[in-house]
Order: sequence, then structure tokens, then C-alpha cells
Amino acid sequence: MPDLLLELLSEEIPARMQADAAAHLKKAVTDALVAKGCLYEGARAVVTPRRIALSVHGLPAASPDVKEERKGPRVGAPEAAIQGFLKAAGLASIDQATIQSDPKKGDSYIAVIDKPGRPTPEVIAEIVPEIVRSFPWPKSMRWGEASISTSSLRWVRPLQSIVCTFGPETEEPAVIPFAIDGIVSGDVTRGHRFMAPGDIRVRRMDDYLGSLDKAKVVVDPEERKRRILDDAKNLCFAQGYELVEDEGLLNEVAGLVEWPVVLMGTFEADFLQIPDEVIRATIRANQKCFVVRDPKTGRLANRFVLTANLEAADGGLTIVAGNERVIRARLSDALYFWQTDQKPLPGYETHGKPLDQRMAKLRALNVVFHEKLGTQGERVERIKALAKHIAPLVGADPALAERAAELAKADLMTEVVGEFPEVQGLMGRKYALLQGEHESVAAAIEDHYKPQGPSDRVPTDKVAVAVALADKLDVLTGFWRIDEKPTGSKDPFALRRAALGVIRLLAENGLTFALTKVDGFNGDLLSFFHDRLKVLLRDQGQRHDLVDAVLASGEGNDDLLLVVRRVEALAAFLTTDDGKNLLAGTKRAMNILRIEEKKDGRAYDGAPDSQLVHDKGLPEERALYNLLQSATAHARDHVAREDYAGAMKALAELRPAVDAFFDKVTVNAEDPALRENRLKMLAELRAATATVADFSKIEG
Repeated sequence: MPDLLLELLSEEIPARMQADAAAHLKKAVTDALVAKGCLYEGARAVVTPRRIALSVHGLPAASPDVKEERKGPRVGAPEAAIQGFLKAAGLASIDQATIQSDPKKGDSYIAVIDKPGRPTPEVIAEIVPEIVRSFPWPKSMRWGEASISTSSLRWVRPLQSIVCTFGPETEEPAVIPFAIDGIVSGDVTRGHRFMAPGDIRVRRMDDYLGSLDKAKVVVDPEERKRRILDDAKNLCFAQGYELVEDEGLLNEVAGLVEWPVVLMGTFEADFLQIPDEVIRATIRANQKCFVVRDPKTGRLANRFVLTANLEAADGGLTIVAGNERVIRARLSDALYFWQTDQKPLPGYETHGKPLDQRMAKLRALNVVFHEKLGTQGERVERIKALAKHIAPLVGADPALAERAAELAKADLMTEVVGEFPEVQGLMGRKYALLQGEHESVAAAIEDHYKPQGPSDRVPTDKVAVAVALADKLDVLTGFWRIDEKPTGSKDPFALRRAALGVIRLLAENGLTFALTKVDGFNGDLLSFFHDRLKVLLRDQGQRHDLVDAVLASGEGNDDLLLVVRRVEALAAFLTTDDGKNLLAGTKRAMNILRIEEKKDGRAYDGAPDSQLVHDKGLPEERALYNLLQSATAHARDHVAREDYAGAMKALAELRPAVDAFFDKVTVNAEDPALRENRLKMLAELRAATATVADFSKIEG
């Protein structure tokens, strides 16, 4: 079956746009082909800084013939309606239509239209220009003389050529002819801009990839990434170093080159007094280079790895030298910032140590956190008070938590963080240690931002946990107070991430903590937390109905760790025969109660009459009554000790008695007093299981 090869060659495509552009081209072309009846077997898109290429294989030679029925007006309709129908259906007279009978609506005309298939090249020639013209580049431009017209082609950079071929593997493919703003499709592309700029005739994807590789272009971005990583690691290993791998930088660099050539440069060892993280941020941000580690010390070496886009005649010496000059200048700036941050801050010398001075400056400048929530200084005061309050609840020293909160935002006023915002917190920790702060205070300054995502680590130092909780809870209660909540997909203040961070801090540190005891924490915010908790637990494999069942019980739902433990205990219990059977019995009891309470217009709360049970009850009824008293008390005792597995085990004692009760006892007895008493027993069973979860929410 025939294959399609399409390539769009242009000037530079920004690295950040490449993956989306390739994905869009693949989807747009294949969707349009399918819509025209041209089904395919597979498709592959690749992209470089200059070109997007697409292969669609297993296409038919032509789209299939189609029979289409078009419904017309009723028989006897006005002549104008009939003429409109004939024109739309392409019929010469009404005699060419058929009549369809409907017992309710009467007879109607139907046009059966035969649409012959079209050659697939004809379809491609029709859809590709439209897709190219409507391509959704985030930024695009017009160029040349045609740019005078607003109807001329817009592309990310000037489009230079189009390859479009079609044909089976066993034959020479043909060019599909079309033109877009004077650019005529063909079967000729070009290789590397400098090393192989001549024309290259291509046929289909396989020979396209091979021909361009010979012309110093690696078309597949994954192959470029593999070559860069392998060559960089081998180059470092050969000189006794280790590459510091960086997936994000690797993706970016692979989008900057068509023919990756890995080289190593150096910088003065004096710069190694700068913290490793700052060296890495400097080299990464300014030159898109990888840093190198010395395996003997575990610290960075005075080396870096760059990726050039050509094989230079001098072996890359000039390229390396140019990068070294820029990196040397940037590291000189970083060293100056690092040293300056450790010195007294002019005008604030009387405010104590360097970080205290910078905190004083932050307050003096009245840096706004949010127009409705005040300045950063005011926010720090709130975090200090909250951290001091939370500290004893999580086992932290209140004085250390308050000190850490005081300094947590001070590094925002440092030179290094001003240049590299991504190292905020980290630099605060380093400066705190340099000025003699307690290690827990320093750790809290760095870690109070964490965790910032599902894969980020969770702080374990108790002071850090207290300040991290205070920081996030201040944000959440503050924005809830001013009614700035996430809506749909919009969450400009990252409140979902903050809530998830609180949940992970509590759950992964095993901390019981009643959120509603925090000032400003209301029921609506608790519901928001419950939604985040559901997402987290579902991601961890817990059933959504079990989470709903635990939350619906209403007991202790502001302590998220206890909610998690109850869900885990419930999940484990329901894997046992006792759990499955007790669930079935309890749900049966709840269904009976729901029906009878609705019919009678009352709830059957209150303790059953023990005398009535023993005087008139059946043996199975008496057995369940006696077990309910002991099992419920045991379950509640275990819940009070936060032993939810023990509570489940206690409830499991009810299982045989519940089974026997429903087997032998008629709940809706003719004796009204006996019926009421039995319904109250079922209500007690409902209440007993509700100590852990609302069993009515559990599926199955």
C-alpha cells in the first residue's frame, strides 16, 4: 500500500515549539485523511530546528466509493421546497428520488447519491495547503514581497521548500503537485545548512532519514538526544568525570542542533567556591551547557559540556573558546553576587546578620504579596505566628520554627536569587548556615517551599514541616478569605499544589493534625482538601468509592492522616470474606431502613428495647443484639486509639450474626413494637459501621 512523505523546510523553529508542531502536523493530516475516507495503517512525525517531516504509511490508492442518503421534503410539499431539495442533492428531477414511508410522518423523498472515490494524491493535494495555511504557531510571520498582503502565508519562520511524495514501496513514488504562496511541492530537500547545503532527492521516510543523516542532519529528535547524552557521558568518563544529567536541558539542546557535536570546555577553579547549584544555574541558563561532577569529591568540576551544531575544521577549539569567554563572564558575576550577599547590606547594617538585614529591606520596600493580602512582610508575620502555633503539634521547637519563618523569605532580597529565582530557598539555607543559624532553621528555609509537585521530596525535619505547613496554609486560608479560589482548569496561585503539599506533609510524616483548628480554615476549604485527597489516593490505587465512604462518615474528616488510614483499613477489610459479607449485610440493612424510614416519616434512632429482644426475639435476633453492644464498643475503642484495622476486626465479629439474622428474622413483623425494635437494631448496625465509613457509598 502507498506511503505519504511530507516535509516542510524553513528557517529556525524555536525548540519550545518543535514537539507541539510535529504532533499537530501528524494529527491534522491523519484526521483530514480519515475524514475523506483514506484510512491508514500508521504515521510518524519527526522534527529538527529547521524541518517538520511526516510519514503516513498504509494508505489506499483512492478513497472508497460512498452511497449517501439525503432526506428531502414530504410528498406533496410546496414546489419551492422540492426544487431546493433537488438542487442540494444534485438531481435533475424528482423522479430520480425514492419515496420513504413513515406511518407517523407520512411519505418523504429520499435522494440516494453515489459519490465515487477520489485518488488519494488528489485528496492530499487538497488538504495539505489548507493545513499549512492554518497552522497554529504561537508566533508566526510573513516575509518577502508577498507579506504586503494580509492573506499571504504566515509561518514560524520563512518557509523554504515542501516535499510531498506518494507511492508504494515497490515503485518510485510520485510528487503530489500543489503550491502554497509560490512554493511548489517536490521531492528535493536540503541537508545541514553549512556542512551539506546542496539538494537531496528523497522518496519515502526510510531513505529520507538515511539520506539526511549522510547530509549531517539527524532528523529524529529522540536519536539526537541519545547521541548527545551518550557522547557527553563518554567524553566525561574518558577524562575521569561524570556528566550531571539534566533531562530538561537535554530536550532543549536537542531542539537547537541538527548535527550534534559534543565538546568540553573549562573555567577557572577559583569559581568553584560558588555553590554548585549557582554554577549549574549560571551555565545552564546562559549557555545551555551541562555541568560536570568530580566523582572523587562529589562536587562540580571546573568543566562544562556544550553541544555544537557542526564539525568545525579546528576540532571545535574556536567554539569552545567562545563559550568559555561567556561562561567566565557569567561566573564572575555569580561570584560577585555570592560574596556580596554575605556582606552587610548598606543602609541596614544595624538590623543584625546578613539575612536579617535583607529581611528588614523586604519589609521596608513594602513588596506586595497580593493587593488584598498585603505585603511580603505582613505575610511573614502571619507565617511566623502560624508556624509557632503548629510547631508543638508536629513535635517541633516553637522558637526555632518562628526563627525559620522570620528568615524564610529573606533570600528574595539577595543578589543571587535576584539573578536566579530558581535557587530561592536553597540560597537562604546556605546563607543561614554561614551566619550561624541552627541547622533545623537552615533546613526549614530551604524546604518550606516543598513539596512543589507529586514527585518532589517531602521535608522530614520537624521545624521544616512546621514552616512548610504554615506557608501553605497561610496561602490557602488567605485566598479563600478573599474568595480567590481555583475554577475549572484555572489556578493562578497554585492552590491545588499547595493543598496537595499539605496533604503529603501530613501523610508522609505520619502527622495527625486537625486542619479546622487553623484560624480561617472553614468547611468549604476542607471540601477542597477532600477533593485533592481523593485525587491523590486514586493515583495511589485506592478505589474512589472507599474514599467517598470514609469521607461521608463525617467523623474526624479534618485530620487527613486519619482519613488515609481509614481508607487503607477499609480497603484491606473488604478483601476478606468477613468484609465482603458484612458489607452485603450492612447494605441490606441500610436499604431496609431507607425504605421504612421514608414510608414511616421518621428515623429509627435510639437503643433497641433489650427486654423486648429477650422476651419476644428469636435466638438469632438476641445473638445480633448482644454482639452489637460489644462489637460497637470495641470498634469505637479502636477508633479512639486510631487503630482502624482493629476497628475493622471488631466489626468482623458481627458478620455471622448478621448473616443469621437476615436468614431467620423477618424485620417487618406484624407486631409494631417488634418491628420498631428490629429496625432500631438495623440502625445500630448502620451506626456501628459508620465509625469507620458510610457503607452505603461502597460499590458492590
